[in-house]
Amino acid sequence: MKLATVLLLIAVICAGLGWAAYQVTLSPEKSLAPYVPAGPLLYLEAKDFGSLLKDWNASPQKRQWVASDNYQVFSRSRLFLRLKGAGDQFATAAGLPPSMDLLTQIGGTHSVLALYDIGNLQFLYITHLPSAKSMESALWQTRSKFEPRNAGGVDFYARRDPESQKEVAFAVSGEYMLLATREALIAGALQLMAGNKANTVESEAWWVQSVAAAGSTGDLRMVLNMEKIVPSPYFRTYWVQQNITDLKQYSGAVSDLFRSGKQYREERVLIRKTESEIPAGASEAADLVRLVSAGVGMYEAKASPSSDFCFDLVQTKLLTPHLGPAPVSKIAPDVQLGSGETGSGSDLETRIDQAEVQQPTIQTVSALKQLLDKTQITASLQVQSSDRDKAGVFVRIHSAITLAAATNWDEASVQSALIDLVRPSLTANQLGVRWQQKSGYQQLDGLWPLVVSIHGKYMLIADDPSMMEAMLANLNRKSEVAPALLVAGFNHQRERDDFARFSSVVDRPNRGQGNYGSERQPQFFSENIGSLSSTFAGVSAENVIVRAETGKVTQTVTYEWTQ
Repeated sequence: MKLATVLLLIAVICAGLGWAAYQVTLSPEKSLAPYVPAGPLLYLEAKDFGSLLKDWNASPQKRQWVASDNYQVFSRSRLFLRLKGAGDQFATAAGLPPSMDLLTQIGGTHSVLALYDIGNLQFLYITHLPSAKSMESALWQTRSKFEPRNAGGVDFYARRDPESQKEVAFAVSGEYMLLATREALIAGALQLMAGNKANTVESEAWWVQSVAAAGSTGDLRMVLNMEKIVPSPYFRTYWVQQNITDLKQYSGAVSDLFRSGKQYREERVLIRKTESEIPAGASEAADLVRLVSAGVGMYEAKASPSSDFCFDLVQTKLLTPHLGPAPVSKIAPDVQLGSGETGSGSDLETRIDQAEVQQPTIQTVSALKQLLDKTQITASLQVQSSDRDKAGVFVRIHSAITLAAATNWDEASVQSALIDLVRPSLTANQLGVRWQQKSGYQQLDGLWPLVVSIHGKYMLIADDPSMMEAMLANLNRKSEVAPALLVAGFNHQRERDDFARFSSVVDRPNRGQGNYGSERQPQFFSENIGSLSSTFAGVSAENVIVRAETGKVTQTVTYEWTQ
């Protein structure tokens, strides 16, 4: 069995896709939630799971990922090996190996998966599947290896591996299949289908609040019990975003995926544990989107940003670009072995019985920070785009920032504060830090093309005159975006080639190091991060809108595809 097949099957099981079988006359369009016992951490429902599985298997994204060096490295990771070990235990308990063929056999249309335990991968899966196809599945053919059981007047089959104590139970009857990794889950579901009264997922508060706040059900719906998921050590260890603190404020969440033609749209709803004040500035943030020109690489409009956020944004993107503080190394330093020397003659004058005198450093608050601190900023907008130099070798990233205030900005104070911050790194005198008037904006007279424009309550700053001119041209345009806390967009199609070029140049000094046959590690940027861009080359753009209402936060994420 191919390693790729094992990974995909185990990952699907981990995410909540499994096997199942049961006989009952249910409408395929009716929700299956009333037949899911209470207690799941995650509930996943697909209108047509078999179709989703077919699309994934036929997708170029899967083929490219499985054939990549990154996949080979991932296949040696701790997470992969843990999943593979869980898959092996499942295969032992079920009496047949997991494979993509088997998953395809039991992948029906309307399906639901409920995940009860992340660490032990305990789940229940129910799917609508024609009885003839159910009887042909390899799982049904191995029923003689299982022990017969009965619940709700329906026979089902269970088996336990004595070594790992892992369980597998399934039933086949009529147009439905059920599969679980805990015998009690199958029995509970069968009893619910038979009409017995018992607690279901629909009786739990997190489910009720989440589903009530969500809209129509998408092609794929995921409902999460955040109060149980977030504290889980498995979630905290493997959650890539590492934003656990932010997630603690939510008790539940719903995410609906809608697929239509060349567009995927994800509608998310996050339920707050406690009522909180809705931030102001939503109208101002949406209004700033009108300044964004078509074809920019990235933009983000944010409501009611703090003065610290605005200062860091202006400083890092425009005035003194840097990557932030150097991370603490997790790798022990190399030991430099010499010829045994412990010092030299010049060291005789170095005192070792007194602490070295530390020169005091004077911390000053810049004029720009003081200006932002005393100004009520209602919204911010950052815009970025990349381009190559005339030789086509180096990639340059240009940025522009707009800050909207509750009152008009003082132009002289803004210009003076900007010069105060950039002068120490540019000149010892006044060379290159005098403002000269251009058409609609001011520009520094040196080699660095920093430009600024004040229009009432709007302060516009950019490091590229063409970006400034593009924003000024849209200043009188009306916004078509409804009030939102955050509006962002990324033009992947425009930025993909420049990013690949940039990342390959960054990694070039490291090429040829540590490349030993099949154990070769992909380069950090050009193959690890860059390969993600290559794998999803078909995604042309992504847009995000975040809004807040009483007791909940809504997010709309839209993906545009070129094919």
